[in-house]
Amino acid sequence: MVKNLIVAAVLLFSAVADAQEFDHAVWDKLLRENVVVYRDGKVTRVDYRALAKRRHQLHLYLDQLAAVEKERFDTWDENEQLAFLINVYNSWTVELVLTRYPDLDSIKELGSLLRSPWKKKIIALFGGTYSLDDIEHGFIRGTDRYREVRIHFAVNCGSIGCPALRGEAYTGARLETQLEDATRLFLQDRDRNRLEDDVLKLSSLFKWYREDFAKGWQGYDSLAGFVANYRQDLGLSVQDARDLASGRLAVFFLEYDWRLNDLGR
Repeated sequence: MVKNLIVAAVLLFSAVADAQEFDHAVWDKLLRENVVVYRDGKVTRVDYRALAKRRHQLHLYLDQLAAVEKERFDTWDENEQLAFLINVYNSWTVELVLTRYPDLDSIKELGSLLRSPWKKKIIALFGGTYSLDDIEHGFIRGTDRYREVRIHFAVNCGSIGCPALRGEAYTGARLETQLEDATRLFLQDRDRNRLEDDVLKLSSLFKWYREDFAKGWQGYDSLAGFVANYRQDLGLSVQDARDLASGRLAVFFLEYDWRLNDLGR
């Protein structure tokens, strides 16, 4: 009887431990010490030179990610899972950049005519090997589980045109606050989103993923609906938002800046 109770207690403890949130402390420390914030968080630059000297710490974190079994991942709540996947994407993007740094001006140089860098199978996860596209478009966007349009302002492609790489790891406990903050900061950046000469000039990100803003995620059925909700961050008036919805306000998508988001450049 006592033996059975002990076994049951051990199994229960193991189940609880497996369900506990993942510890992103290693990645969080690397970000806090190597991401430099400008303009109140709207822009960040990455100290890749310093990170290259601490690459063993990044590899430690990547190994920790790879050690997570799919069965354990499935026990986590949606926020914990999504935070994990965002961190997988961002940390492996940094690792990809470091494979050729400092002889690199843009992450696009890591691709070829036949394969983009985002299709390289480099990510060890859940017992398989995946690409950055697999993580973003498969695990995150390719399922109805998360239905989270704000991930576009959290995943970072290692370029100046991308939403800023956050100077901290994403966590399940703080995911809502972090995603909302990342979204607002990106929209407030007038280099990437602005009303100018009666034309709404937006990041090309909104052109590439326009369909995501029409899927009903977070209640949005169109890009105009999303913009209306964040009109103050974009510097728009109520009338501007109405004109956008009716088609009276023209939209222009800005050229994307693919230069490396490197502190040293």
